[in-house]
Amino acid sequence: MIFGRRKNKDKDVDKEAEVATEQVDAAETPEDTASTEDTPDSVAAETQEDSDAEDVAKTEDDETADGDTEEDGTDQDGDDGIYRINLEREDGPFDIDQVDLDADDIKRIDFGSLIVTPFEDMQMQIQIDQDSGEVQSLLVVRGNNALEVALFAAPSTGEMISQVHREMIQGTEAQNGQAVVNQGPLGAELHRVVPMTGPDGDQGFHVSRSWLTQGPRWLLRGVLMGDCAVGEELDATGQLLLEFFCNLVVRRDELPRVPGDVIPLKVPDELRAEES
Repeated sequence: MIFGRRKNKDKDVDKEAEVATEQVDAAETPEDTASTEDTPDSVAAETQEDSDAEDVAKTEDDETADGDTEEDGTDQDGDDGIYRINLEREDGPFDIDQVDLDADDIKRIDFGSLIVTPFEDMQMQIQIDQDSGEVQSLLVVRGNNALEVALFAAPSTGEMISQVHREMIQGTEAQNGQAVVNQGPLGAELHRVVPMTGPDGDQGFHVSRSWLTQGPRWLLRGVLMGDCAVGEELDATGQLLLEFFCNLVVRRDELPRVPGDVIPLKVPDELRAEES
């Protein structure tokens, strides 16, 4: 098995990441972060109030656990179309069964359900559910840019991403925003532009790209924000965050979950020790 085919092996990834924690509302699935300033602090601190658009969708048929088949609300149409790359994941992100993490000496951060390969000078905020204490998502910051990563349950068969895109588009249009599905480096990706009001009352727009990849009973979402989400092509920072996303490894547990439910992460013991 080959791991990290997109990885720059000459890059020093042993430098420890700077990690902070952030509390999120216990009632909400982790959402897009947004800012009119596109600064690291504001990107990390503010969240969109469009949970219907950015949450991974659950349909009326999703009342059964993910061990069921197409009746879980999945869509089969995308399998042979633009969503094939999102499912094949040849260059990552990877399922734990696809990789041999003992084959190299690269330092990684183990969040239980998600294994992270840090890059040099990486800053990461851990977004925690206030009630359960569970980690809902990770926010990786680089300059004026950020990537929010969250993991969700998916059905055991069928393609779920096209359904999620449709509901995100509907939610975006309900906010007088614009959303379009384009072909990106990981297959189909959603580009969103949503009008918003900043903390000082200034009017602006929140621009993002959403990467969705699907593996065995899991769906991984990465929301790219900041300057690197604006242009048609990714700049150097966007490429770095894309590489980070592709090097993620999912270790999905065996618990039955409804497709669309958040799969929580765990704060590594070494990070807890640093905080104390």
